[in-house]
Amino acid sequence: MTAVVSADGTTVARTVTGSGPAVVLVDGALCHRAFGPAQGLAAQLAAHHTVHTYDRRGRGESGDTAPYAVEREIEDLAAVIAAAGGTAAVYGISSGAALALRAAERGLGITRLAVYEPPFATEDGQRERFTGYAAGLAADLAEGRPGDAVARFMAFVGAPEPVVEQMRSSPAWPAFEAVAPTLAYDAAVLDAPAGAGVPMAALAGLAVPVLVLAGGASPELLQAPARAVAAVPGAEYLALPEQTHDVAPEALAPELLKFFAG
Repeated sequence: MTAVVSADGTTVARTVTGSGPAVVLVDGALCHRAFGPAQGLAAQLAAHHTVHTYDRRGRGESGDTAPYAVEREIEDLAAVIAAAGGTAAVYGISSGAALALRAAERGLGITRLAVYEPPFATEDGQRERFTGYAAGLAADLAEGRPGDAVARFMAFVGAPEPVVEQMRSSPAWPAFEAVAPTLAYDAAVLDAPAGAGVPMAALAGLAVPVLVLAGGASPELLQAPARAVAAVPGAEYLALPEQTHDVAPEALAPELLKFFAG
């Protein structure tokens, strides 16, 4: 592990593997280097790229500094890119995709950007559901109920109640609770309190090649925002057959390698 220091002094834990042009991977909700799919994808890319995986603030071995702001997470990614040599291709999944898109608006030395299923809302009902979720999540965390916050998130993304209750008894549950406060960070990145709409006006100014991916077996509520983001000038859209939001690294990596190679 090689740490970098963000602009506000927060330590950001990072792992570097492989060799070649730099690629930075940005995780989605609840995930970090020791708890999520990034390492599997890094292994698939490492033969052709120097791959930088990092723990977003408040997760894993990274620090956290109050008060939270989306700008601080953008600065964290900027610090990782700076440590990678000043330029890098970036891949983000889910809320990490939304964060990567916001970061690309600022430049940051991002040379090419690939995103997988950024979970924006494209319909009024989804936007209303996002605002209700964000309000309930904020209450759970403010009242010191991280387990309820995690359960709320799992229900929000479609986990049946019996599955959520079973998870509460699993050995993994304390790891989920440890990063529960960062669910509010993901909500902020998506602008969930305002409905998590696709920020088309902001994305229209992106000046780098963008690949937007989705799973061909994912629900329409995840494929639709991916297609909407792909409407950005210069972006392309690709659906991976038989894949879901839990995309397999071996299905994803070949497409990323082709895209990053230009």
